[in-house]
Amino acid sequence: MSSSSKVPAGRLARLGGFASLAGKLAGGMLAEGAKRLAKGEPGSRMELLLTPANVKRLTNQLAHMRGAAMKLGQLLSMDAGDLLPNELADMLARLRDNANPMPPKQLAAVLASELGENWQRHFADFTFKPMAAASIGQVHRAEHDNGTQLAVKVQYPGVRQSISSDVDNVATLLRISGLLPPGVDYQALLEEAKAQLSREADYLQEAAFMQRFKDALNNSPEFLLPEPVTGLCRPGVLVMRYVPGDPVESLQTHPQAVRDRVVTQLFSLLFRELFEFQLVQTDPNFANYRYNEATEQLVLLDFGACREYSPAFSQAYRQLFAASLQQDQQSMDQALTTIGFFSEQIAAEQRLRVLALVKLACEPLQQDAPFDFGQSDLAARIREAGTALSLQHNYWHTPPADAIFLHRKIGGLYLLAARLKARVNVRAILDTYLL
Repeated sequence: MSSSSKVPAGRLARLGGFASLAGKLAGGMLAEGAKRLAKGEPGSRMELLLTPANVKRLTNQLAHMRGAAMKLGQLLSMDAGDLLPNELADMLARLRDNANPMPPKQLAAVLASELGENWQRHFADFTFKPMAAASIGQVHRAEHDNGTQLAVKVQYPGVRQSISSDVDNVATLLRISGLLPPGVDYQALLEEAKAQLSREADYLQEAAFMQRFKDALNNSPEFLLPEPVTGLCRPGVLVMRYVPGDPVESLQTHPQAVRDRVVTQLFSLLFRELFEFQLVQTDPNFANYRYNEATEQLVLLDFGACREYSPAFSQAYRQLFAASLQQDQQSMDQALTTIGFFSEQIAAEQRLRVLALVKLACEPLQQDAPFDFGQSDLAARIREAGTALSLQHNYWHTPPADAIFLHRKIGGLYLLAARLKARVNVRAILDTYLL
């Protein structure tokens, strides 16, 4: 974990952080340009900007800012990965779960503001060193007076108040630096990022979503979820029962059957979320899944990014999946139109390219047999096709936010399945919802 640093909470302090970063990036770019010119090796603007030193400056500063500044970098690295240069996408991906924790004095001040000056009375023990530090908050071990082991998520100060300005400032920084391709309109994504981040910063809402998932999975013993301690939850503090587990990536060393079972459970859960619960946890970060070796259960964490979906939206995806299995292009087109993929100005060639990309993404559904994610280059082919659609065929229409976040979840599961080299019969899981 990174060393602690005080979170800049005031508007001017955060604005100053962005201004300082912009100056450092520009200075680094000029220095690199002069160095290359002296060697007779002129480079492109992107090459001059994305030097190792500048990459480190950007990631370090966003990790120091935390909040929406860091979260937007994470969102862009996944949601806009097909449009961003590989160097920028890789750089932003480094921000996942790599925040600097708050120093103890600032942490104590936040706890006092949320739980009262005598906040310690709620705990028999509280560990100041965090277990994890992410973009919006950090998590600590604690013990309740009744002996219950707890996990306490504490939000960084100023996060809720700075969401809108942080998002705008990061976008401006990326635009003026030339890191974003010219002509790309990210406004819809930015506005949705503000709305999503505002929801994620409401820990009372997250506690409610956590309880809804716990109730929905009450008869599913393969999953293990924390339970909110509602009497101690506040907008900026989420107190829950501690659930032990190892990082899901640790399953890489487990037998094939275990890896297959766990990833099969995750795909099954995804379809239950979409078609039964109509409530989807849309953050595919690997850190949100852990594995309890003793009970052989999959631990589910972090419910801040849950999104509720309408029956019409779920039905449109049911139609899309069914049409994909039947190779019914007309029905696929209708489903994608209902979801909102096509703008009125879309050209026929662009429409066909979108359909081809969706067919590619549905490749694991096409065979009624285990799909070997570890041996597939599907993720690379999807990225390549998406990039070609945007850059070569000038298709910049942004699908509705509900679709973007659902695809983010699906893409994350594909990546996890590939990381664990899992073999999953996705078709068999999906069929139960298409009959």
